[in-house]
Amino acid sequence: MWTQEIQCNGNESQIHFCPTSPSHKHSCSHDNNVGLVCAEMINVRLVNGNSPCSGTVEVLHRGQWGTVCDDGWDLADAAVVCRELDCGEPVDALSDAQVGLGSGPVWMNNAMCTGSESTLKKCGSVIWGFQGVCQSKSAGVICSGVRLVGGSRCSGRLEILHDQTWMSVCDAVFDQQDAEVVCRELDCGAPVQVLGAAAFDKEDTQMWTQEIQCRGNESQIHLCPTSLPHKYNCSHDNDVGLVCAGLSKLLLLH
Repeated sequence: MWTQEIQCNGNESQIHFCPTSPSHKHSCSHDNNVGLVCAEMINVRLVNGNSPCSGTVEVLHRGQWGTVCDDGWDLADAAVVCRELDCGEPVDALSDAQVGLGSGPVWMNNAMCTGSESTLKKCGSVIWGFQGVCQSKSAGVICSGVRLVGGSRCSGRLEILHDQTWMSVCDAVFDQQDAEVVCRELDCGAPVQVLGAAAFDKEDTQMWTQEIQCRGNESQIHLCPTSLPHKYNCSHDNDVGLVCAGLSKLLLLH
């Protein structure tokens, strides 16, 4: 058992900076162990983008929002941000020349994510919290806001992110042009097959209520026009699935 009384003012950044008194006089046992529930905090956000899943990356460090220098910033780093924000797959890793300036100090320099980390703060960095001047640009990302579930990265049941909620799509409101946009957005080549719900596991998600009307040349599904809520009586038996070609980008040397 901790034998001193902790006397924080409440504004300290670490518990070890709080004053303590001499050994307390209370008779404590493990029946008196203290537990704590903190509010879950969002430690990363995207600003100045055209959707909640794109923009300049800002991280919360010691109570202040700041930027990430794009030295060494790549798709592996972007993948971690997209995962942390539950925004699907990374589409592109950007600089502020493409998505706009962030604000505050530069908190992270030369991120070294493998791409599998659950949060950006778990990635390695040459300097973290250095408050220096970034000689390059602020890092940004575009996340897909669309994903294929229950198969592979390029095949599965289609879900679209809307108002921070993943929704299934009814096969009655989805066609070949829509499939072309989804496969392109996920960098998965051309669509091979549009499938029904039987091809992949069902999930108890909300249903997308608008008809998607892509022309087929859009870069993201969220840029496609939509109609008013459709009149189809859709259930999860009507969930749409998709198989994309999954083409890889090859570098040929000779």
